[in-house]
Amino acid sequence: MGLVSQDALHQLQALMDQVEEPLKKTFQNVHQGFATENLARFLKAREWNVSKAHKMLVECLNWRVQNEIDNILSKPIVPPDLYRSVRDSQLIGLSGYSREGLPVFAIGVGLSTFDKASVHYYVQSHIQINEYRDRVVLPSASRKHGRPITTCIKVLDMTGLKLSALNQIKLLTIISSIDDLNYPEKSNTYYIVNAPYIFSACWKVVKPLLQERTRRKVQVLPGSGRDELLKIMEYESLPHFCKKQSSGSSKHSVSVSENCYSLDHPFHQELYNYIKQQSRIHEAVEPMKQGSFHVDFPELPAEEEEIAKTIESEINKFKGSNGDSESDYNMAFKSMVIED
Repeated sequence: MGLVSQDALHQLQALMDQVEEPLKKTFQNVHQGFATENLARFLKAREWNVSKAHKMLVECLNWRVQNEIDNILSKPIVPPDLYRSVRDSQLIGLSGYSREGLPVFAIGVGLSTFDKASVHYYVQSHIQINEYRDRVVLPSASRKHGRPITTCIKVLDMTGLKLSALNQIKLLTIISSIDDLNYPEKSNTYYIVNAPYIFSACWKVVKPLLQERTRRKVQVLPGSGRDELLKIMEYESLPHFCKKQSSGSSKHSVSVSENCYSLDHPFHQELYNYIKQQSRIHEAVEPMKQGSFHVDFPELPAEEEEIAKTIESEINKFKGSNGDSESDYNMAFKSMVIED
């Protein structure tokens, strides 16, 4: 880390030393003993501008206090059938770890439907996974490897992506904005796999809108990405949808223990049991209320809003112009991709 970076860290640390409770307490839940690395995340997110990073961090801590984020892991989504429906329609899971010890999160972008519960439940679920990652998974990985591990790898599966799925752009933008403003720089790399023409077309127009820092993190891999991902992780840590040859179908049937999206997968069982345990502890002080855990949605940053509008604009160019079938959409997007 250069002298400029070190100076920025010292300045930000001095500013954070001046904040009062309860911001200091919630910041401890954010950094989990790795304050320097977490200050660096906010500085990176604001191009190492100390004043802007300080404003961002204080706003994040206020958001946490106002929305009781420190308690969200003691607020289970109930009844269990509703939680299973959320898991079945919001596909995410921990498949393993890279050789460097970074958690590998798999996200089923194409097959997630977000149609089994209200927006608030999906936001609650997303934040709970973020908090479990930051308070349990990453600290555990840090202890195992004897060094700070504060970021993860995400593998985004575009299998099944259709234009109709992009109708959820508002919800996805809300979730993305929550991450950008309150969990910045938590992903080391985004690997895109099984990308159809629809994604390729959207990526083509969205990529120039992203900050260079973000663009460098995104790698679009051919096919299932299996061969490239095996360079950074063992076969056992591959998401189940990557355990196939690049141009063929998987030779291995997917068991419950392999499908990291499933509520029956060890990761989700550990998360579910952790939240139930925290709930029992919290319930001894305050009775649990039914219903979703409401979190204030942030105003969309200018960059996020522009990206959302751009995607909607590109979709509208093709909707209805060549019929309504998925094959027609694919043909339209295919022609767009090859028109370089």
